[in-house]
Amino acid sequence: MHKSILLLAALLQATTCFAADINTATVADLDGIKGIGPALSRRILAERDKGPFRDWAELAARVKGLRGGKAAALSAEGLTVNGETFSASAAPNAEKK
Repeated sequence: MHKSILLLAALLQATTCFAADINTATVADLDGIKGIGPALSRRILAERDKGPFRDWAELAARVKGLRGGKAAALSAEGLTVNGETFSASAAPNAEKK
């Protein structure tokens, strides 16, 4: 019985975990990530239309508002770039536009 409860709890947790890759996410996927609102979704999709993002550094350089702490917070909410989570060493300070 105890194992069944643990299994059920693990399955529920797995279904609530959400990961979206920036290069394949839909508007609904992006809107479902805490910290991404309509304006940021539009900026992300507009830049993605120009070409996929290679890594977090490129994402931060191309999309206004996705630097440092914001990128780390979005990564913690499940956002990835080509399957990679954000790390401070992976995204050096990008120049402001």
